[in-house]
Amino acid sequence: FAAQRHVLTYMEDAVSQLLENREDISQYGIARFFTEYFNSVRQGTHILFREFSFVQATPHNRASFLRTFWRCFRTVGKNGGKYSSICSYLLTAQEYHCLLQLLCPDFPMELTQKAARIVLMDDAMDCLMSFSDFLFAFQIQFYYSEFLESVAVIYQDLLAGKNPNTVIVPTSSSAQHRQRQPPNECNPLEGVEASLFYQCLESLCDRSKYSCPPSALVKEMLANAQRMTFYGFLVALAKDQGINRALGALPDKGDLFLDPAMDQELEKLVAQVSGLSMSGPPSSSRDTANVPVRNSPRINSPWKPLHHRRKMDAESEGSNEETDSSEN
Repeated sequence: FAAQRHVLTYMEDAVSQLLENREDISQYGIARFFTEYFNSVRQGTHILFREFSFVQATPHNRASFLRTFWRCFRTVGKNGGKYSSICSYLLTAQEYHCLLQLLCPDFPMELTQKAARIVLMDDAMDCLMSFSDFLFAFQIQFYYSEFLESVAVIYQDLLAGKNPNTVIVPTSSSAQHRQRQPPNECNPLEGVEASLFYQCLESLCDRSKYSCPPSALVKEMLANAQRMTFYGFLVALAKDQGINRALGALPDKGDLFLDPAMDQELEKLVAQVSGLSMSGPPSSSRDTANVPVRNSPRINSPWKPLHHRRKMDAESEGSNEETDSSEN
């Protein structure tokens, strides 16, 4: 159970955060720190502003990042924008990457580009995409990244006529040298035989130590196809709502812009801000100063920012000392 839930990963990270921020944590106790840390893991907020290596470290981290990205930026698809007449913003891959970096500053552009290619089917990275199209493509590419790299190897081997029973599970970087072949819709024999392709994927899912989509859903997805291209397989994965439900990070496409819990929190925050602005006449600075400060609800954040803030304070003090000594 501990290995399945990656308990050791979280214990090591918690201890690391404890040691880095021991001066701040000592003010209220170690027990409270561990309580808050594992509460944040349970709530899925522990991945906020963390390094990419931690964000992708476990399936729970990946699902939490997907859910957080959706909840933070779902209004991108809900509100009307200058590029669209159907009440949704259309953004480029670079713009979606900027949104991802707001949550994970070192998020790699390569993953964003791969997700964009599932939607665009080519290398036109400056083309516009809707939020829902990008989100479901990104979910498949991010959550199943190692699985898809293995599938790319299998697909190229089948195209080359190699033994399909020789399934190689690559590392996270070993498949980077294999380029995805763009589909040619004019060729009726494009791709590989779907039944043979599924047999290889089933064997891969049985062997792989990484997250894979349920074999039964993949079989159902390929059942009505005689031949399948790699890009066609990626698009089918991204659009399959059964696989989306099995992953459990995002709602169905029809409910993508509905989040009652988040809407309720936003309404409370707006009400608090409105109450503060109307609690006294704007012309009286004295009355405004006497308005009690209300703490807005905040999400549990990792301890890394505390460490960075303390480091910045130390650097600031050092710069002040240099300024003082130069003046003397």
